[in-house]
Order: sequence, then C-alpha cells, then structure tokens
Amino acid sequence: MTPARRETYGPALVVAVFLIAGLCASAFLVAPSLSVPSDVDYDPTRLVLYYSTLPRLATAILVGAALALAGALFQQVLRNPLADPTTLGVSAGANLALVLASLFLPGLLGANRDLVALAGSGIAAAIVVSLGARRGFSPYSLVLSGLVLGLWCGGLSAILTYLNQRYLASLFIWGSGSLSQQSWAIPVSLLWKIAAVAIVCGLITRPLSILDLGDNSSSALGVRAGRLRFIAIACAVALAAFVTSAVGVISFIGLVAPTLSRLAGARRPGQLIFWSPLIGASLLFCTDAVLQLVAGGLGDFLPTGAVTAIFGSPLLLALLPRLKIRHRIQQSSAWNRPRPFGLTTSITVAAVSLCLILAISILVGRSIDGSLSILQGDLASELLAIRVPKVLAALAAGAMLAVAGSILQRLTGNEMSSPEVLGISAGATFGVAIGLFAVAPGLFGQFTFAIAGAIAVLAVIFLSSRRSGFSPERVLLAGIALSAMVDAVVGVLSSTGDPRAALLMRWMSGSTYLVDSSSALAEVGIGAVLISIAFATRRWLDILPLGPSPSSAVGISLARSRFVLFALAGLMTGAATLTVGPLSFVGLMGPHLAREAGLARALPQMIGAAFIGGALMVAADFLGRTLVSPYQIPAGLVSAMIGAPFLMFMMRKKA
Repeated sequence: MTPARRETYGPALVVAVFLIAGLCASAFLVAPSLSVPSDVDYDPTRLVLYYSTLPRLATAILVGAALALAGALFQQVLRNPLADPTTLGVSAGANLALVLASLFLPGLLGANRDLVALAGSGIAAAIVVSLGARRGFSPYSLVLSGLVLGLWCGGLSAILTYLNQRYLASLFIWGSGSLSQQSWAIPVSLLWKIAAVAIVCGLITRPLSILDLGDNSSSALGVRAGRLRFIAIACAVALAAFVTSAVGVISFIGLVAPTLSRLAGARRPGQLIFWSPLIGASLLFCTDAVLQLVAGGLGDFLPTGAVTAIFGSPLLLALLPRLKIRHRIQQSSAWNRPRPFGLTTSITVAAVSLCLILAISILVGRSIDGSLSILQGDLASELLAIRVPKVLAALAAGAMLAVAGSILQRLTGNEMSSPEVLGISAGATFGVAIGLFAVAPGLFGQFTFAIAGAIAVLAVIFLSSRRSGFSPERVLLAGIALSAMVDAVVGVLSSTGDPRAALLMRWMSGSTYLVDSSSALAEVGIGAVLISIAFATRRWLDILPLGPSPSSAVGISLARSRFVLFALAGLMTGAATLTVGPLSFVGLMGPHLAREAGLARALPQMIGAAFIGGALMVAADFLGRTLVSPYQIPAGLVSAMIGAPFLMFMMRKKA
C-alpha cells in the first residue's frame, strides 16, 4: 500500500474494526428489547433500552471522541507522544475540584458543574505546564509531573471520601469513570459542548501544522506560536473537564487513540486531529459494549475508566522505548554534596528528633473537650495500650520505606526513585487485593501476597527497562505506568460491591486504626531484620553506583547483587505497605533529606533515612489522629499529601 493510501485507509480500517465489534456487542444488548411485542407500552426491558443502554452507548461515543481529540491536541502542541488528560493530571485535577465542591460548596455544582471542573483541570494544567516549561517541555518531565500531580489529587480525593463516606460513597465508582446513564440529559449536554470546542479545533488545525517548522519559521509565516499553543491547550483542558464533569475519569483513551492513528498511517497534524476522535469514539464504544455484554448485571457497577486503564497502561509501557528523552537527571554530584554538619552530628540530630516526635505522639492527644493535652490520669495506661502499638507500627513502616528508597535511589542513580513512584507499593496493594478477594488470608498471608505483588512489579520493571540500560527516566515511567494499571485493577475489584472492598479501601488509605500489639510487634520484628540485612549490603551500595566495570573489578556479581537488593527493597515495601498503605512518599523524602544533611555513603545514609522516615511517618500518624479529632485521617494519606508536593518541588528545584 502506498503511503498516501495508507494515510487514508489505515485509520479508516481501525475505526471500522472497532465500530463493527462494538455494533456486534451492542446487538446482543439490544436484542432482548426488540423481542418485546410492539403493543406493550410500558415494558421494563424497553425502558432500560431507551433510557439507559442507548444513552450510555451515545455517551461512550462522545466521551471517546472528546478525550481522543484532547490527547491529539496535547501531543501536537507539547510534541510529546505520551501526553493526554490522564498522564498530565488534568482529569485528576477536575475530579478533585468536583469532590471539594461536593463537600464544601455544593451550590457551585448546582449553578454550573462544568465551571468547577474547568477550574480544577485548568489549575492542574497550569502547574504541569509551568514545571515542563522550566525544562524545555521535556516529555519525561511533563509526564512525570502530571502523573505525580494525579497521584496527589487522587490521594486527597481518597482522604475526603474516607472521611465522608456517608456523602461521597458513590463518588468512588463515579470517579473511576462510570458511563451509566438514566436519561439522555448527559449525552445531549456533552454533544453541543464538544461540538463547540471541535469547531475551534478545526479553525486552528492548519496553523498547528505550521508549528512543526519551529517558532522562528512560524512567526515568519504570521503564526503567533504562544497564542496558538494557549488556545490548543485551553481546548484540550475544556474537553477533559467536560468529560470528567459528566462521567468521571476515563483513563488513557487520549493516549491510545492518537497512537493508533499514527500507527495506522496518520502523520500530519490535520490527519491526526481528524482521525483520533473517530478512533477514540469507536474504541470506547466497543470497550463499553463488550464490558456490558461480558459483565452482565455488573456492567452498571464496573467503572469503564478503570477498564480502559488496564489496557492503556501496557500501551504506555510499550511506547516508552519510542519516547525521546531530552532531559537527563543530573546525578553525578548527588552523592557528593558538602556536609552542612559532621557525620555524627547529622545522625544524632535525626535520632533526637525521632525521640522527640515519638514522645509527643505517645503522650499528647485530644482531650474530651477537643483541646490538646498531655496524657495523665486514670486512663493513661489504657490509652498507652492503644497508642503505643500504632506508633511503633508507623515507626517501623516509615523506617523500612526510607531504607528501601535509599536502596532504589542508589541502584538507579536517580534521586526521584522510591517504592511509591516505581510502582512497588502498588504491586503490594495488588497482591493484598488478590489475597483478600481470593482466599481472605490472615496477617501472614497478607504479608506473603504483598511481597509477591511487590516483587512481580519489580520484575516487570526490570525486564521492560533492560534494553534501555536501566535509564532512570524510563524506569520511573515504567513504574508509574504499572501503578496506574494496578490501581485500575484494584478499582474494578472495589466496585463489585463485595464487603471486602470497604476493608481494601481502609487498608489502602494507610490507617493504623486496626493495628494491635501483636501486629505491631510483627511489623517491628520484620523491620528490624530487614533493615539489619540492608545495612549489611552497604559495600554493594557504595560500589554499584560507580558502574559495572568497577563493581566487577572488585569481585561483585552484578546480577546477584542487584537481584538481592531489589528483592530486599520489595520485601521492606511489602511489609510497610501493610501498615501505611501504598502512597506515602516517605521512601522518597527520607533518603533525600538524609542526603541533604550530607550523609552520602550508603550506611550513614540508610541510618539517617531510617530515623527521618520513621519520624515522618510517626508525625503523620499524630497529625492524622489530632487534626480532625474525633475522626482520624490515615497516616499514609497525610504523608502522601506532603510527599507529592515535595517531589514536584524537587523537580522545580532541578530545572
């Protein structure tokens, strides 16, 4: 087939395949209603068809087209093949804005729900684009900033949902992208909004083609590049906001559709903007029809957005080798910063700070009248029996995550590596979810499943990054892609209505509420053993960052040492995740703060990171227990609210 024919018929063939598959699946959904005699006026089956099934399929077509168009605009303007409303955090920002408005300003939702979503998505886009601009719009930095911002927005939404389950219980399924409909109101409102934005996109298609010539050439031809980029990004943000306001977060359609369009032969911007919405509409139409057909009665409860993330994340992994990295993390001086204090002084300060935080967390709490008070009186022994196990469990979990982060950062040569960012915590979550829904294990069984899930994710990252020589950027993006896929699977499990879903949500939030003395002792014992083993590997961690040649020259087996260290990081992550959940970012903050204190060598850094990580998690547990007393914010989520902005600050600092 000639290139010209391929550009025309390739994308059309993709659209036809998805459309035919979707129509076949839809025929089975519609068939029961067609068999009803025509003289029956109020048949329930026909009412479901007219007011639920058909509006849902129409919504799928409109949503798929809107997200695909938004993804094509982002990718064209930012010159980033991985940009879409999901990877840039735009959809998550809109979702968080809607959750906040639902709780604190419900009148705004009644006045104009779309404006709330637009505000959230606009703020998210402004943050990500500003971070990307400081790095020359590097594809790596844009996607990493967007995905981390998405994690933060998701964590804050989880906190609000957890604290207001009576009011926001339905938001969990809706936020995962539910296309269920009860009338034609949503598809009709989406139709004119998307059509208005599409007209603007059609008017700027030709100028967008000129941007490929470069800013200087574009200006010479009369195109104002800055204003054109602003209009295109505003259109993409508006499309994502309209969709999120209507149906929640539908993941990765904006990434998959333009990619399929390119692979099918669409090369020029005009072709990409024309074919991507058609492919996105047919793809989501097919996906949702097949989901309803396969899931049967559960089709109305399974979030379509989570299902799209399950196949979108592997595509992101497959596309990583094709991503051109224009940015490199500077790591040569990361391990040799001047010490602001002496080695002994730095570790002593960290240890004293930990002891002080431990004392405050154990002895200080809210009294009956709501004021902070020191523990005393007749109830002191009973309260100590409740508080001490929780504090010790948080301490052990924070120390293990920080030491695991130190190992991962030294192995990858990347200061932004951590169990959370690399997806290891998400793997542990996936293991526990499978265990809860399959065999309902006890504490030891949950630990075993968590370890298996963490090591499985590590193995996939190891295999997917081997061809790139374990490039730090690709390792990070591979981990984040796996995190998105694991979160989607957990979302599908949680939306089934099973009572164990509530237990899974509570566990994922990182609450120490259910920790007792036996589980705390087990956590402390596991932490002590694993951290001691990690300290014994200090020689490997000092030499391996120097490169393969020096390591082999002193007799270190690269394969064996890396396997042991990665496995050790996975074990500590799995054990810690059981207590504080999968999203705390202590594994990022602990090693970094230890390094800022001048603890550059492996053993001092791990010791300092363990003290700092334990102190951070104990402080997070204390704040979660006292800020909104008598309610409790889970320690893992409190830590995540601090950790994600900390990571974005690091990225801005390194610009």
